[in-house]
Amino acid sequence: MGRKFSLVSPGDFIPKSLSVIKSGYSRSMLAKDVFAGLTVGVVALPLAVAFAIGAGASPAQGLWTAIIAGFSIAALGGSRYQVSGPTGAFVVIIAGVIAEHGMGGLIMATMLAGIILVAMGVSGLGKLIKFIPYPVTTGFTTGIGLIIAGGQIKDFLGLRIEDYSSEFFERVGQSVANIGTLEPAALGVGAATIACIILVRKLAPRIPAAVVAVVATSLAAYFIGLPVETIGSRYGAIPKGLPSFAFPALDWQTLRSVFPAAFTIALLGSIESLLSAVVADGMTGDRHSANMELVAQGVGNMLSSLFGGIPATGAIARTAANIKNGAASPVSAIVHAVVLFVFTMFLSGLASAIPLATLAGVLLVVAWDMSELHRFFLMRFAPRSDLMVMSVTFLLTVAIDLTVAVEVGVMLAVFLFLRRIAETSSVVPVLESADTEPGSSGMALPVPKGVEVYEISGPFFFGTADFLQDVLDQLERPPEAFILRMGKVPAVDATGLNALESFRRHCERHYTTLILCGVREQPRQAMAAMGMIEKIGPDRFFDDIELALASANAVIEEHKARRHALHGLPRDGAGEGS
Repeated sequence: MGRKFSLVSPGDFIPKSLSVIKSGYSRSMLAKDVFAGLTVGVVALPLAVAFAIGAGASPAQGLWTAIIAGFSIAALGGSRYQVSGPTGAFVVIIAGVIAEHGMGGLIMATMLAGIILVAMGVSGLGKLIKFIPYPVTTGFTTGIGLIIAGGQIKDFLGLRIEDYSSEFFERVGQSVANIGTLEPAALGVGAATIACIILVRKLAPRIPAAVVAVVATSLAAYFIGLPVETIGSRYGAIPKGLPSFAFPALDWQTLRSVFPAAFTIALLGSIESLLSAVVADGMTGDRHSANMELVAQGVGNMLSSLFGGIPATGAIARTAANIKNGAASPVSAIVHAVVLFVFTMFLSGLASAIPLATLAGVLLVVAWDMSELHRFFLMRFAPRSDLMVMSVTFLLTVAIDLTVAVEVGVMLAVFLFLRRIAETSSVVPVLESADTEPGSSGMALPVPKGVEVYEISGPFFFGTADFLQDVLDQLERPPEAFILRMGKVPAVDATGLNALESFRRHCERHYTTLILCGVREQPRQAMAAMGMIEKIGPDRFFDDIELALASANAVIEEHKARRHALHGLPRDGAGEGS
């Protein structure tokens, strides 16, 4: 027998760090983790700053998010190699929340998202996140990539725009209207950043290209004296002290208004973190605990919000870099957080010299990597319904916002899934003879007069429950016995049970004996829980069609005997018709 799918299992909530320590953590593993952690920390530094600035937060918020969330998620997470922190996927959501609700609204949304993530992990939903439809994820990731790219036009070109909109099309319009303010030095720095990343990736793929590009262009801009805006000139120096602890102000009105954004942060964070964990498993052969990972992501986001941080999730690029540099356990991700802490506390002044055009160039490459246009355009060969779901999700992401896009995309995908299930499910009559079940005599048995035999195929749920009502409408007159074969029904839900109960009452009103045949484990348990086995009668459930037909014949004989007794006729039928 195969192993049953279970949302929650006993080993789901053991952190990988604890498992590694119990199995034996050696000095050689520590050496590997320290080296990998140092490398990933250097890689994460410019990305944490760039994602925070791109979302409208401060560089310090990005760094402290990577430190606090990165450390706590690594310590508690269900993946051996996961590295977490600010990611490009959240740039769009964060910018929208800040624009509408301010920084206080973002911090509350981050706290709420953390609570939702913990609830998802505890309830076992981590194992279901992987079922988010591919067209939906393709649509919103490509849309996010386009929006991130649109948000970098101003800094990449050095445009002077006073109030840069958070809407994609408005940003493009503002950029076109102010193209006359283009700063050639900024464009040169941004273009050099992209060129450097491409060159390093091609010539030395093991070296972190973004780090090389940031260092090279920052040094060039500083020593040449290029007139470009830097992190320091716009945001000031990054504070060297520890962030202040503050519990988000609980305002019911704000809580209600930011909840949709919080849910989107939680959903997107769960998808990205588990996708990153799956990629890590594929690279290493390890297996992550999805539920424990979601709990850790939730705790990390809650802690981040308590120190004024922004949302965090598993980062695929940093996780892959962690593995490629020899990481042996979650300790490497903890070391990465320590590296960022040391930099923030003692070397943060160096970040002030980074040109904003450099960060814009890094984010443009991130946007290109995220969009994965080859997958996007390949979807044109997919079924038309999947192409529609992806297109709608993409357009809503760009034109309205990611929250609406994900909600509508998932809803459309669910409806299309239900339609496909309904198309493969059926309630069909067995007209002249019924095939016997495996293990019986193997003969096709005739269906006696006065008996109807119907077979349900596929899951019997709210998308297919109306099929039974259609059966009732098709019958010219009620039979004496109705056999419902359910051997091909793997599962039934409350709506299906309600339809079956309505069908039972209809049979009862018309003096038709209902007989069920081949009911499988889940439907039988559901019927027992709802009290339907007692209502139908335990003696009306049979494992194979032979016994069910024999019972139906007995019912017919019983009815015939009653009619004969009522009219004073002998049981052999003598005198009938005279």
